[in-house]
Amino acid sequence: MLKQMAAVLALVIAEPVLAAMPEFPSSFTTSDIELADVTIHVRVGGSGPAVVLLHGYGETGDMWAPMAADLARDHTVIVPDLRGLGLSSKPGGGFDKKTQAHDVAGILDALKVEDVDVVAHDIGNMVGFAFAMQYGPRVKSLVLIDAPVPGIGPWEEILKNPLLWHFRFGGPDMERLVAGRERIYLDRFWNEFSADPAKFTEDARAHYAALYALPGAMHSGFSQFAAFDQDATDNIAMLAKHGKLAMPVLAIGGEKSFGAMMAEVMRAAAADVREGIVKASGHWIMEENPEETTALVRGFLDAQP
Repeated sequence: MLKQMAAVLALVIAEPVLAAMPEFPSSFTTSDIELADVTIHVRVGGSGPAVVLLHGYGETGDMWAPMAADLARDHTVIVPDLRGLGLSSKPGGGFDKKTQAHDVAGILDALKVEDVDVVAHDIGNMVGFAFAMQYGPRVKSLVLIDAPVPGIGPWEEILKNPLLWHFRFGGPDMERLVAGRERIYLDRFWNEFSADPAKFTEDARAHYAALYALPGAMHSGFSQFAAFDQDATDNIAMLAKHGKLAMPVLAIGGEKSFGAMMAEVMRAAAADVREGIVKASGHWIMEENPEETTALVRGFLDAQP
């Protein structure tokens, strides 16, 4: 199935688009790791302590290329595409974040990696949080970037923000409306959530729009949002059962997006929270200010024992 998807992608995306995207170092390898009900596309490179980079909606693991190149100097860097997105397979379900946390554990098991630092953005935050809650001893530190966590902190207030209309947008009719118009749909996110929309380049837009036009990708994306009510229920239950996260947490917000609210969210669920702000950036931190985002993450990881 993944070979068929790759063939479709090769037809949809022209060389200039792929060539213009930031690239992972040539030393990185790619593989497709088969788990119980999904195949996860994973990039791995570097050597040293392991760090997992989890992407969000509107992008894939490709977003992390500049940070991965930096961290690979002294880390083993693991970059999956979340289930249903990018070049991972498109299963019919399993988009609740507890299940996707099991995907992360399965990837680490397949790579024979025991403990990791976790760096996440957007939907990746929600998967990373669920992973840390369920697999706490395996998580040395956690970085969550510019997105709320269902059920945690001021979640209900955050839901009232009209910019987050897409949290409740989905279903078969919506999929039919967006089919063939993925770029129009995604442009709205890239524009509205940017401090400067021009920083999300035309090449990046074309690249990701092609990936989200793959069969099943938009259904998977809508399913990520549709699972939020279940995610909130699960997170509240896990927090009550396990208590606050004990590992160090860096909560980063884009200056023109979540900003300091990221730390407010995480203080409701973690005992040791540090705050970071990416200046001159909205939500799309790796497009708008990759240098400062990478510096904040590296500084935090380097400070860990």
